Amino acid sequence: MAKSKSKGRAKNEINASSMADIAFLLLIFFLVTTTIVEDKGITVKLPPWSDEKPDITQLKSRNVYSVLVNAQNQLLVRGQPMGIRELRANAKEFISNPTQRPDYAEKPTMAIISLKNDRGTNYRTYLEVYNELKGAYNELWNELSLRKYGVPYDEDKLPLAYRKAIKAEIPMVLSEAEPTAFGEEK
Repeated sequence: MAKSKSKGRAKNEINASSMADIAFLLLIFFLVTTTIVEDKGITVKLPPWSDEKPDITQLKSRNVYSVLVNAQNQLLVRGQPMGIRELRANAKEFISNPTQRPDYAEKPTMAIISLKNDRGTNYRTYLEVYNELKGAYNELWNELSLRKYGVPYDEDKLPLAYRKAIKAEIPMVLSEAEPTAFGEEK
């Protein structure tokens, strides 16, 4: 009998039956160990919920710094058109009122910034305006911290008592009104 030549040789096949299992295990491993980065957004502390009717108090118009952003991304600050780049310096001057102008805030604790935008406002413009207003407060806090304590205002390095004292002198009061319908800013 003649022997076939293939019987004596080893076959050149690779057993790939467990490759799907290994790929599945690697997939699970990477899904479990991967951290998902979350978008941070704007950190705003909302007032607590209350069933009581709000206290409607009349504010002195001199203490309110109203910022309106229309659907064309244009700013109207206290009734005057203004560019975003001028907003920070103007807001700082309004809040601190170093020259005691009669049309600016009486004192920093009474200053209120009112931000209202149109539903058609570009989100980027809204964020730029918000950042400029927040930046005005940050600069005021930093200046006060340097003047009182000789160190810059840094939320990680400045003691909590100092930060509370600074924020008591210059509290950040930023009121956001309900956006108006597209193109109906008033």
